[in-house]
Amino acid sequence: MSIISEVKCARCDRKYSGLRSRCPYCGARRIGRGKYSEEADNSKGKMFIGIMIMSVLVIAVGILIFTSPSAEEPDQGAAQETTSQSPSLPDEADNTGVEGTNVVSPSPSPSPSPEESTESSAPSVSRVTITYAGKTKHDFTTKVGDRTVLKVKIEPLGVEDDIVWLSSDRSVFEVVASNAEMTQATVTAIGKGTATLTVSVGGVEDECIVRVRLKS
Repeated sequence: MSIISEVKCARCDRKYSGLRSRCPYCGARRIGRGKYSEEADNSKGKMFIGIMIMSVLVIAVGILIFTSPSAEEPDQGAAQETTSQSPSLPDEADNTGVEGTNVVSPSPSPSPSPEESTESSAPSVSRVTITYAGKTKHDFTTKVGDRTVLKVKIEPLGVEDDIVWLSSDRSVFEVVASNAEMTQATVTAIGKGTATLTVSVGGVEDECIVRVRLKS
């Protein structure tokens, strides 16, 4: 179909281009659109129809874009179907005795070595000794009101256990630890008499007899 419409000459009844003002065959002047103009050659109608067709196509494409499922969100039905069709792994019990089937047994956990399982125990106290001025003291005499500083020697060295100093009779003497480590204690004579001083470290004890005399 030609875009440029054709007209018929009113004189010779021949068709020629609508751009001409005269008939190229007989030279007659064209009057209006000629004697006969083709009804289908309406340029404005063609343009309107084309615009309508383009509008419909654009609307259809837009609908397809907005209604089509997103590529990032796959169809859940398809995913479920794929999952249901995937073969399930047989149980280990079903593989027993089946030729050509490898049965994977759990690997045994490594047993701890004797060095790791045995906890290093702290050294225990083997011996406790009461000392005075660096010498062992198991018996001494003091007077009422006097103070005597004693120490405890713990074997082996480096043992850290609670140290307890105790007087068997506080009316005779009192004993109080005189340092933060409690390895040193002060004995204060209170009254005339004899009592026993005991020091205990980690269940090991040592004793010293304390005799208190009146001042002359």
